[in-house]
Amino acid sequence: MLRRVFWALGVTVLLAAPVAIQAQGDYLDVYTVKTKPEKVAEFNAIAKKIVEANRRHNGDHWLASETMYGEGDTFVFVSFRQNYADIDKASETFMSALHKAYGKDAAEKILHDWENCLATSRTELRRRRFDLSRKPPKDAAAYAQLMGGSRVLRTTAVRVRPGHVADFEALLKEAKVAAEKVENTQPLFVSQAVEGTKGTTFYISTLRSSLAGFDNNPTIHEILGEEGYKKYLQVNAESVESTESALYRFSPELSNPPEEFVAAAPEFWNPKPAVALAGARTKPKAPAMKETTEKRKQ
Repeated sequence: MLRRVFWALGVTVLLAAPVAIQAQGDYLDVYTVKTKPEKVAEFNAIAKKIVEANRRHNGDHWLASETMYGEGDTFVFVSFRQNYADIDKASETFMSALHKAYGKDAAEKILHDWENCLATSRTELRRRRFDLSRKPPKDAAAYAQLMGGSRVLRTTAVRVRPGHVADFEALLKEAKVAAEKVENTQPLFVSQAVEGTKGTTFYISTLRSSLAGFDNNPTIHEILGEEGYKKYLQVNAESVESTESALYRFSPELSNPPEEFVAAAPEFWNPKPAVALAGARTKPKAPAMKETTEKRKQ
């Protein structure tokens, strides 16, 4: 059902997470859609209607992003959830906002039209794994600045072979310890899918304020050193079944972010609606028209 539309990008258990991030919830709901190429414009128009309804009527919150490098015409919608019960609550809040904005019948039509724009869709619930993540923000203000100030997101999905989950988690913990000793490493977030996926999948994600932020970062080889890197390659070869990476750009027009994220960058997250340019087609001045007519009469 499309009422799950904007419960998005997920992550992990808060064993070592700062209290500020725990407040955002233990889970993230991930809703990924691929639009039909001929329906992208209609998809965006419908999404903006849904955003407007939730902004005006205190509805659900989410971050939307669009694929830059990866499968084309793909969008991901992300919301924080405290627990499983919070999913039901968010669904009710989302639908209530649509009904208040457009009425029940019109809201159902909007969701039906949305479904018709999609080639595929997928929902996942992921659990935060801050015990495997590195350099998470230390307080609420820092977390809001990181999230609100981010413009692009890189995510690598790692599918782990059966029986090798403990080995892969141990590898991530070693990498976390080593990376946090390096001054110029950036925050890195790890999550684990718990619903809506086959096997065991981890997601390793990094946020940046621009694409330039991905330049000149320490490599895993530099972080672990020669011996550590050899072990890293060996464990990966034995434990990892496959990997898939994608680069996304956040879309403020399709998002309804939490207030604290908006406060960090209000001009970005509250884009002004496009205004038609007045006088785009300049009409000939009356005197000129009169002059031309007189010349023709002569």
